[in-house]
Amino acid sequence: MTLFGAALAMVSLPVVAQSTSSAPVTGESIQDRKENQQDRIANGVQSGQLTAGETSNLEKKEGAINQEERDMRKLDNGKLTNTDKKTLTQQQNQLSKQIYQDKHNGAVQNTDPKSEVGTRAENQQDRIANGVKSGQLTAGEAGNLEKKEAAINKEVRTDRAANGGKLTQQEKAQVNRQQNKVSHQIYHDKHNGRHQ
Repeated sequence: MTLFGAALAMVSLPVVAQSTSSAPVTGESIQDRKENQQDRIANGVQSGQLTAGETSNLEKKEGAINQEERDMRKLDNGKLTNTDKKTLTQQQNQLSKQIYQDKHNGAVQNTDPKSEVGTRAENQQDRIANGVKSGQLTAGEAGNLEKKEAAINKEVRTDRAANGGKLTQQEKAQVNRQQNKVSHQIYHDKHNGRHQ
């Protein structure tokens, strides 16, 4: 009986050692999950279910998870341990719930604007969404662009509230200049060689 127990322990030892070591880098499930989240965000932007502010917040969180993954890989020679994968999966689960909540909270982005300013903002949102969906924009880049769009949107709302719902010619020109800057940044970020 003791010989059998010792033999069984020797056979099971390599299995235990394998399960606690670092898992090889395949990236499939982690990468697939990131791409799925980015597609959900892009679809929310295009449908108007996500506002620029919500998108900025989600992309900021996605960027933080991506940075954490890069840091984890640096610590383990390009690999993710099982613990790392579990941590990243939990964070992606939380982000997934946040995407769902933001898409279903009733706050919407206007996808059929009637004004020139609104049409320009919608065009920028579509360009950002397409960059996210294609992988041309990283989460950090998209978050930064959405933050700028949200600031412009807030300024437009404030100006309209102060002027009985309308923008003066000077305010329209100011918004147009700001949108031009964001437009150039979208183009630059989509063509800088970095990918999600």
